[in-house]
Amino acid sequence: MNISLRQLRAFLAVAKQRHFRRAAESLHLTQPAISRHIAELEAELNIRLFDRNTREVVPTDAGRYLQSAVERVLDELEGVLAHVHSESERRHGKVRVAAVPTLSAELMPSCIAACTRNYPELSILLHDQSQTLVLESVRGGEVDFGLAIEPSDSDSFDSETIMHDPFVLVCRNDHPLAQRASVPWKKLQGEKLVLLDHSSGSRRLIDRQLTAQAIETNVVQQAGHTHAAFRMVEAGLGISVTPGLSLPTSKLLTVRPLTPTVKRAITLIRRRHRSLSPVAELVWAQIRETATQLAQIQSTRLKSF
Repeated sequence: MNISLRQLRAFLAVAKQRHFRRAAESLHLTQPAISRHIAELEAELNIRLFDRNTREVVPTDAGRYLQSAVERVLDELEGVLAHVHSESERRHGKVRVAAVPTLSAELMPSCIAACTRNYPELSILLHDQSQTLVLESVRGGEVDFGLAIEPSDSDSFDSETIMHDPFVLVCRNDHPLAQRASVPWKKLQGEKLVLLDHSSGSRRLIDRQLTAQAIETNVVQQAGHTHAAFRMVEAGLGISVTPGLSLPTSKLLTVRPLTPTVKRAITLIRRRHRSLSPVAELVWAQIRETATQLAQIQSTRLKSF
């Protein structure tokens, strides 16, 4: 059976208007076009749908039954199509995300790749920034949301912690601490330290733990990125404390757990009391899922040291 939506819409218009001309006007069609659609529909169904006279067009019994059924079916169809359209619309657009360097390097690539697979019509613009700039970008509305390290002024944002990342020790293979299975924070006393600088969200947490352990720090170098810190450790300038997500790949360096375990909270943040767009919500959820997967991989990796 070959029946089109145009024929059914023409049929409903005539049934409601009881007049071919008025039905044509309601659909912005010509009267001959309406007459043709009705004739084709009646021929396809092999039944008369309207009784016609000089004053009006009246549905037959079959026409009244078809009118009731088609109205219900078309209402459901329009609802389905509207839903599909809204789903399509909510997956189009650009999402701007600010993230601190370790998360830009270790978490966001997997997230962007997953979004590219699942939502090819959506694009993510990553702003790789220091912690301070991430917070400023979120406050100023320059990005949809940010990925930071437990901001100290958390009351300024709506936030969600998605992962806890432990700090570890990085030293040269020939350093005495490399011989230990794990290293107490107390053992950092008197050591030359190469740490991330204060633009990093992690530095505040590292300093707080060193103070809590009453360790007199000897910070000989500060770096804006863990890669630079690792190269300094390779050169023999000192040892480093780094987030577990950012581990060195150098064969010259050893990684050891620090005890007691201290973790940084990786946090999604957005402007307080501001809703995300539908596409930004999709990316937010994908980052949360990716972080859960990464935490499982990291746990296995750290146990191997």
